[in-house]
Amino acid sequence: MRKPKSYYIETYGCQMNFSDSELVEGLLAGGGMRPAPSPDKAELVLVNTCGVREHAEQRVFGRLGALKTIKSGADFMLLGVIGCMAQRLGGKILEQAPWVDLVAGPDAYRALPQMLDELAGGNAVQLAQLELDGKETYEDLRPRRADPISAWVPVTRGCDNFCSYCIVPYVRGRERSVDADTVERWVRREVEGGAREIVLLGQNVNSYHDGDTDFAALLRRLDKVEGLGWLRFVTSHPRDLSDRIIEALAQCPTLCEHLHLPVQSGSDAVLGRMNRGYTRNYYLERVRALRQAVPGISLTTDILVGFPGESEEDFSRSVALMEEVRFDYAYTFRYSPRPGTRAGGWDDSVTDAEKGRRLEQVIALQLLHTRGALEAMTGRVIEAIPVREARSGDGKLQARTRSHFNVFLSADKSTVGKLLKVRITGNTGMNLYGELAE
Repeated sequence: MRKPKSYYIETYGCQMNFSDSELVEGLLAGGGMRPAPSPDKAELVLVNTCGVREHAEQRVFGRLGALKTIKSGADFMLLGVIGCMAQRLGGKILEQAPWVDLVAGPDAYRALPQMLDELAGGNAVQLAQLELDGKETYEDLRPRRADPISAWVPVTRGCDNFCSYCIVPYVRGRERSVDADTVERWVRREVEGGAREIVLLGQNVNSYHDGDTDFAALLRRLDKVEGLGWLRFVTSHPRDLSDRIIEALAQCPTLCEHLHLPVQSGSDAVLGRMNRGYTRNYYLERVRALRQAVPGISLTTDILVGFPGESEEDFSRSVALMEEVRFDYAYTFRYSPRPGTRAGGWDDSVTDAEKGRRLEQVIALQLLHTRGALEAMTGRVIEAIPVREARSGDGKLQARTRSHFNVFLSADKSTVGKLLKVRITGNTGMNLYGELAE
């Protein structure tokens, strides 16, 4: 067996997974490998996986079955599974998909070149040491950025929250922060390389602290980077949304008027069982503080329905909170038990049918709120960055607003990557339409 010369990475899950794929690409490309346009053209195919929800893992196993067919028809191809699912299931992946050649968790990416060398030397299937590393941040590695306009910069890895339903601390380890000097160096490098937007990443990004610099101070420091257009961050925990962070959002010109603030539930009883660390009233107080400091701020959230013990009254509290806050958008999920979490062993008392009904209700409500938010923007002139030609093929460009909506507009391709003033002319219920403002 020889060492592969080309690679292809498929990514499932959150922004951190996509950022990790860029990191792995940089590692492979730095070793002389070249990217392939599709799995059937690659000698190494890596599937970067999510372990947060059962459905995501089922999709991966289905995809591995399809890749088995591609591999069997190829002259030479290695197949690997990396990421959170690899960390959670480890050798079980090799048992269920024995055509997989290597498995590596999120803290084992440095081992990939050695694993490929071992396979090339004729050794058996490779399973990276899956012990989590409480210090690994990959801060010395350079990612191969996929998006020329927006750059992800992971400032924390891991999580210390241990929400009772969440597998992340068990598959990504304890929280650690990249030191502020390194973060600033990364951001300057990306801006000098042409990035107009920087997105700071972390499982709980606003709990960032490198020992000397907290998250509010980091935001103010990065706001001063010359040439930076927009700065945003994800994902924030309500408990750690301090007054100092809110003040930075109000005072730093590069910080976008958008915040993703997962609430999960509007019921104090459910929030307590989830181990979220805040109450309904605390969350609503933070929303009021945000809107007072940053009028017109776009708020998005996560809603989880059907958590063990969630009564109809608990669910109605979530609906009422949605009505009160009127989020611009919400990512909505039905609860599924994750083995290894505290809630994974609890009685999953809400039936699948009831979970489905509740999910349909919150989706329908959120669609109404999203349409209302978009209609309120009609006629306004806002700032947007065209990022690519629209897939519709009608000559329009797809742009992104500071509030993180898509807006489709007629403009020359030379405007891609530039900060533009756009007048909103209409919407589809999920996206905006606009024209260049004079």
